[in-house]
Amino acid sequence: MRLSRAQTAAEKAGLAFRGAFHPGAGDLPPGVTAKTIMMLGFVGGEQWRVFAASPEYRDGRAHPLDRWSHRVISKLAMDLGAHALFPFTAPFMPFVRWAQKAEPVAPSETGMLIHPDFGLWHAWRGALAFAEKFDIPPRDDRSRPCDTCTDKPCLSACPVNAMKGGGVYEAPTCAAHLRSDDGADCMSGGCLARRACPVGAGTRRYSPEQAAFHMKSFRGD
Repeated sequence: MRLSRAQTAAEKAGLAFRGAFHPGAGDLPPGVTAKTIMMLGFVGGEQWRVFAASPEYRDGRAHPLDRWSHRVISKLAMDLGAHALFPFTAPFMPFVRWAQKAEPVAPSETGMLIHPDFGLWHAWRGALAFAEKFDIPPRDDRSRPCDTCTDKPCLSACPVNAMKGGGVYEAPTCAAHLRSDDGADCMSGGCLARRACPVGAGTRRYSPEQAAFHMKSFRGD
């Protein structure tokens, strides 16, 4: 099987192909062996539409996106002869390190991983570990967009100064703001610091529905 077949199957299932890499020492948990790891996730709002039409989104139970991701990626793993791995179930995988091996992403000034095309409007939902060593495209080594951003509007956009720069993020300050009446704009439209980043803002920014869903999940609703 070629990597392209797995990529096509993932995209038909409603997931974005987020790159692949050949794992090295320390990349895999005990008991899991693989020669290729394929990353899966969301970019912008493209995959959101598939999830929003799912029974998990509408059933009113907790953790709908995690449950949808687990169902869809587990089915892919079974169909493709792979091992499904997730960022939200134990044993917890080093998804941040994996992402940086698979794509040109790096920690932004806010701490979130930034992509040269998608900006901060993307996420990882799981990965497939294959026993086969697939041919994979050369890694895209584009530089971090933050390095050429002189204004850094993400750092001044947060109304409670939770973003300190250099990846320093005061989560308790942010959470307290979101629980207050003053946090209504962030809750309905998404994080103001994230929205201030110009990278990908024109084509990848989340819809109000998608942004509100993620903010409620972050707040613990």
